Amino acid sequence: MRDLSMHVLDIAQNSIKAGASLVTVAFTADESRLLTFSVRDDGCGMTPDFLARVTDPFTTTRTTRRVGLGIPMLKQSAEMAGGTFGIESEVGKGTFIHASFDLNNIDCIPMGDICDSLMTLIVLNPETPDFVFRATAPGKEALFDTRQVREALGGVSLAEPEVAAWMKESIDEEFKPILEVS
Repeated sequence: MRDLSMHVLDIAQNSIKAGASLVTVAFTADESRLLTFSVRDDGCGMTPDFLARVTDPFTTTRTTRRVGLGIPMLKQSAEMAGGTFGIESEVGKGTFIHASFDLNNIDCIPMGDICDSLMTLIVLNPETPDFVFRATAPGKEALFDTRQVREALGGVSLAEPEVAAWMKESIDEEFKPILEVS
């Protein structure tokens, strides 16, 4: 994966495939330029055996190929950038994946356009699951929750062009000041 935004899409897509009804994507940046990224879902979860093997690239649930590179590549990207990686999962309860990146590290992958990735998740999945996006940095906080948007719209699809344009503007306005770290 070329940048963190691609990891966001990949991990969230795993949550969608796992049947999640709620996917929470969070970013936390601190003063030392350590960025923590996490995805929590309420999907089907993983068995302890599969969880123990999931960071091996030759472990996958896909039937179209025999390798699964998303989680192993996220782990590698985080560790190469002086960060950490962790995953917790329980069958029937969901999965929590988190990775941290030292943004000062020369081996840290670029951020990419995370706001566009967040919008892509919503627009390609306008009915389900719901998404909660959070970002925090010293003195800054952003929150976007599709459940609140759905309630305010009263049944209008999130895929409607005017709604999508408003969501894009809202996400960009709230999240870019936090996620476009220099």
